[in-house]
Amino acid sequence: MGRVRNKHPREFKLEAVRQLQSGEHSVTELSRRLSVSASELLKWRKEVETKKDDAFPGSGKQVGEAGEIARLRRELARVTEERDILKKATVYFAKECK
Repeated sequence: MGRVRNKHPREFKLEAVRQLQSGEHSVTELSRRLSVSASELLKWRKEVETKKDDAFPGSGKQVGEAGEIARLRRELARVTEERDILKKATVYFAKECK
């Protein structure tokens, strides 16, 4: 049977990182207290340090430039499809009018 993936809320992760950065507890001790692997805690800390307020967006939501690029790519695909349909319709109706 596969491993069950635990999902932790953003606030939980931020509080864990805050405790880790404050030096109140070692990585191993905090890992045991929160029932989270030490590598997971270190990964969360790295994400907070690199992404600041954009860390842990959740629900697959992309933020910042990555989100904007994804939105623009979806829009471009939709507009390209509409254009192709209109081209085919123009050819079809041009033949019908002759």
